[in-house]
Amino acid sequence: MRHFDVEINDLQDHLLKTAELVQNMIRAVMQELINKDIKQSEVILCLEKKVNIQEIVIDDKCLKLIALNQPVGADLRFITSAMRISSDLERMGDETVNIGKKIVHLIKNADLKPLVNVPKMVKIVQNMIVDCIKAFNTNNSDLALSVLMKDDEVDDLKSKIFNDIKKLMVEASDIDTVQKTIDLMFVAKSIERLGDHITNISEDVIFMIHGKNIRHPRVYK
Repeated sequence: MRHFDVEINDLQDHLLKTAELVQNMIRAVMQELINKDIKQSEVILCLEKKVNIQEIVIDDKCLKLIALNQPVGADLRFITSAMRISSDLERMGDETVNIGKKIVHLIKNADLKPLVNVPKMVKIVQNMIVDCIKAFNTNNSDLALSVLMKDDEVDDLKSKIFNDIKKLMVEASDIDTVQKTIDLMFVAKSIERLGDHITNISEDVIFMIHGKNIRHPRVYK
């Protein structure tokens, strides 16, 4: 096997490791929310540090591969896609940290009705990232495309939560309730962003496989 191929495989392994770390972060957020386990916040912060380190390693590997090998075609698409995927995974880590912090405030207070839809959003996001990384690892563009469709489900749930929050704000008689609804709105929006980042990764997978950029389809019409 060529040294270049060995480095490409190593790069792929690092991306899969980063994705696994992010999946564990999202899983910890789910446990924090469902089980009201504030200690999961420490787990999330620890995992975020590892994700940040992985992003630096991946960027360094990508730049060296390009500089030393001058790849073209599919190899170049893989390397440039790897850089973008790594960036989206790192941002997902940041969003998960923000979600965890807000959930700490929420679970210390009385239950709110819209909270029931938040775990549903997280579950969909969890399924999306599993399928997305599987698509990346197996070069399955059909699976990557199916992930794009699931993002609509996340958006719909966010809209339902926002509608419930608006009603609570109108009915709220104290500042504490208002603050809790604002925190909940922040959480829902951040989960939606997780879905958006996974969508970006799926689009990168399709580009990596077919060389087709579907991020801004109107540009090509």
